[in-house]
Amino acid sequence: MVATDITAARATSSADLLKRLGDSLNAVIRGKRDAIDLLLCAVAASGHVLLEDVPGTGKTTLAKALALSIGGLFKRVQFTPDLLPTDIVGASIYQQSDGTFRFKRGPIFANVLIADEINRASPRTQSALLEALSEGQVTVDGETHVLEQPFLCIATQNPVDFHGTYPLPEAQLDRFAAQLSLGYPSPADELEILAAQRGRPPVADVKAVCSAADVIALQRAAETVTIEDSVSQYLLAVVHATRGHASVRLGASTRGALILSRMARARALMHARDFVLPEDVKTLAPVVLAHRLVLDARARYAGQDKRALTHELLASVPVPR
Repeated sequence: MVATDITAARATSSADLLKRLGDSLNAVIRGKRDAIDLLLCAVAASGHVLLEDVPGTGKTTLAKALALSIGGLFKRVQFTPDLLPTDIVGASIYQQSDGTFRFKRGPIFANVLIADEINRASPRTQSALLEALSEGQVTVDGETHVLEQPFLCIATQNPVDFHGTYPLPEAQLDRFAAQLSLGYPSPADELEILAAQRGRPPVADVKAVCSAADVIALQRAAETVTIEDSVSQYLLAVVHATRGHASVRLGASTRGALILSRMARARALMHARDFVLPEDVKTLAPVVLAHRLVLDARARYAGQDKRALTHELLASVPVPR
């Protein structure tokens, strides 16, 4: 009983931290609290986020505001066709003074990295992120370098029909915990944004509401959240449903199931719970699983929407009581 009480108290303090972070981001990105909460679930789950949206909707501002809110280091890389992997991870530089090579860190060594317009770079450059996203490290010239912790990559992606884009391969999409979209603000929110920009931009006034160490503690707390067997079985039933649908050529992977479980634990914390409900899985499945699905040619050419397909699959899986 004592251990349960401690866990419940930890869940309450974690929910308070997530609320403070959400309020801080909401002061900068108006009217997008649902997307902000999903982003914070990814933060608590030690996951990375792919933002697919049209330019100019606040994606970079959101990432910068998050870094400022946790008192972390923020770096931005603009992905272009001529960007090289060493421009991201760093390179060994020859030191003429002593004849040795010294590693110069790239911008990936940050707490919050925004990989802006990631699908404008070549597949070779995109792949430079794979080790970092999966293992929190990079290897250069046979030497492994551990990244700053916490480490969150927010990659932005233009719609694939935009000029000069390279679609992300399935293996790379699978590394992102969630795919989100901010979208255009409502007219009322956009009016507030215009009013707020008359002086200093709101992001310039963002103050840290916690430390990087607090975020690491939050991530460890999320790992302790209980998920009962019945909920785990429901989660797997949803994942398995993606593999058996007639329109899906490649369903969600085991990595996808693990990430959905971590995200569900994080959402439980956000609601001050030390246990996962089926509702957590059901709410998060579209943003965690949809971008992992590979549709067959017929569904793809028919314009089948992956998010809508995931909702269809959720409706077909019985929810445990």
